[in-house]
Amino acid sequence: MAKLITIYGGSGFVGRYIARRMAAAGWRVRVAVRRPNEAIFVRPYGAPGQVEPVLCNIRDDASVRAAMLGADAVVNCVGILNTAGRNRFDAVHVDGAARVARIAADLGVARLVHISALGADADSDSTYSRTKAEGEAAVLAARPDAVILRPSVIFGIEDKFFNRFGAMAARSPVLPLAGAGTRFQPVYVDDVAQAAVAGATGAAAPGVYELGGPEVATLRDLMRQMLAVIQRRRAILPLPSFLAWIPAFGLDMVQGITMGLITNTVLTRDQLRNLGRDNVVAPDARGLADLGITPTPLGAVLPEYLWPYRPAGQFKAIMDSARNLRS
Repeated sequence: MAKLITIYGGSGFVGRYIARRMAAAGWRVRVAVRRPNEAIFVRPYGAPGQVEPVLCNIRDDASVRAAMLGADAVVNCVGILNTAGRNRFDAVHVDGAARVARIAADLGVARLVHISALGADADSDSTYSRTKAEGEAAVLAARPDAVILRPSVIFGIEDKFFNRFGAMAARSPVLPLAGAGTRFQPVYVDDVAQAAVAGATGAAAPGVYELGGPEVATLRDLMRQMLAVIQRRRAILPLPSFLAWIPAFGLDMVQGITMGLITNTVLTRDQLRNLGRDNVVAPDARGLADLGITPTPLGAVLPEYLWPYRPAGQFKAIMDSARNLRS
């Protein structure tokens, strides 16, 4: 019988790419998610019955264990960028990660891959970064042989980075940026998936890998590259931290007052703290090259999914060509 992998958060941005690659490699794939009915789209990634979404809440021992029974490998992709209801940073990044690792050890699962984040730091003033580091420590305490992946900002068709700024640029003549001078090293989502597959199949040695693409650029320069792709001219307005703090504080207060009914998906104070620090791979860190993966450049992918934000969308090139026709 084919080997089985359980992917927690397997219908999310990164998880779906891992699921697709594992299915293509002949593995049975169990996609553990809170709402399996909304994850049915993963089934066509493999043959009938090869890829199946199952109910799981990473905050619950019994549900995590049930989703892991019989698995030969486990990948934990679950993470949040902001708190909402019971999904708090500690509950997801620390307790959830520890739970998956502990149960994987109890069940004797051969391999464990944990998706963390570049910038994970136990001493950080950002709750996101601090809990990511605490989650890594909890994973390694239970499974010293785990493969931990720390990607920089991830780009791809379903991303919430370039898509968000592209939508903003399509509506507004000004692009306000907090942390405009912060450096990032964007990494393609399928490269991250390849790294996870290497860990799950035993092709990667245990340890921590920092994942970044071939380009290091400031947020301002990334936005300029995006604007060139969507063929729009917009004024980039760098926001000093003290000015960006005002809307971040206000939106956080709205979320708190409404008890989460209105979620701050624009800019939180915690995200603002992270924007004050560079997000690039350390010079001495193991990375994609150590996994035999050639990083994908931004220019090879951005035009494939940012075209909806062009003035004429997918017809921009045709319209430009039509203007050259003789009347």
